[in-house]
Amino acid sequence: MANDKLYNAKQAKNDEFYTQYYDIENEVKEYFDYNHDIFRGKTILLPCDDPEWSNFTKFFAQNFEKFGLKKLISTSYAVESKKINEWEPTLFETESPYYDADKSRTNGKIFILDEDINNDGRFNINDLHWSYLEGDGDFRSDEVKALRDEADIIVTNPPFSIFREYFAWLMESGKQFLMIANKNCITYKEVFPYIKADKIWAGHRLWSGGMWFETKNPDDVDEVVDGVNMKNIPAIWLTNMDHERHHEPLKLMTMERNLKHSKHKEIRGKNEYDKYVNYDAIEVPYTDAIPEDYNGIMGVPISFIEKYCPDQFEIIGIGLELADMDIIREKLGKLDGGPRFYIEQNGELIRLYERILIQKRQNIL
Repeated sequence: MANDKLYNAKQAKNDEFYTQYYDIENEVKEYFDYNHDIFRGKTILLPCDDPEWSNFTKFFAQNFEKFGLKKLISTSYAVESKKINEWEPTLFETESPYYDADKSRTNGKIFILDEDINNDGRFNINDLHWSYLEGDGDFRSDEVKALRDEADIIVTNPPFSIFREYFAWLMESGKQFLMIANKNCITYKEVFPYIKADKIWAGHRLWSGGMWFETKNPDDVDEVVDGVNMKNIPAIWLTNMDHERHHEPLKLMTMERNLKHSKHKEIRGKNEYDKYVNYDAIEVPYTDAIPEDYNGIMGVPISFIEKYCPDQFEIIGIGLELADMDIIREKLGKLDGGPRFYIEQNGELIRLYERILIQKRQNIL
């Protein structure tokens, strides 16, 4: 299963997934196209990067002038903190006058772009200058926290194994951000309240198909593309920066038309939508099957968040919080699989995957 990949990565602390350049480019351009001044005069921090490998560093350095950036800061973890056994420094590092063999293993590095070092009249990747950090580059260190507080926007693909800690660190900053995360993180108790309050939302890229990353682990490869080991992960973008799709209402059919013409056999041909046994709401198993003319509460898959328009719908809560499990205990004599919503079909209780409860905004016709 797709989620097993994330679980295994977390258990093994296999966090070496490198984001592809075109995925960064395709996502970031949507924010720039929506607001050409979104990055202007801003300092961007990439706090979980490896600047010598990272496409995040390359992308923002190459677009420094286009975006009108003030400063780009990129930091890396020390080799020893990543528990890498077989490692050799790159020529980029060893040929630098700053090179220190001991520090290369124990200290993180910081790359900064804020001046035209080579005096060619342009600001780009050739103007990156670097030095060793005092510590190992952990984002939780006082050293990197100070960089966080200096920045205006924080962008990264954080280690999956410590996502919750990174998210808390990020929310504490109060800064604008763009990050990659696993799809199920929106159900975490640390994350969902921000989703519900529309303080963070899905990025522009839709979730289907996951995302492909370069992996440095030769024992965990899904495909080899042009000699590069690649892995597919059910990853998504999360942000608090606006983009066009965040305000784009879903185009939906009436309940009657869904029951007659839906492409989904679970709905087509029924007299009505299923209702939950343990909560007063209807079950809508697909986002495109949400009835436009229903004003009550509906349970939808977590993938609804990728197309959530806060002007169209209100998020009421999540099954983990709201499902009445006493009803299920009475019917089954036990708890079956934890707090989830159930429907009843042919006298049998069927437990569903996690559901988010929504309701149409009453000012929407």
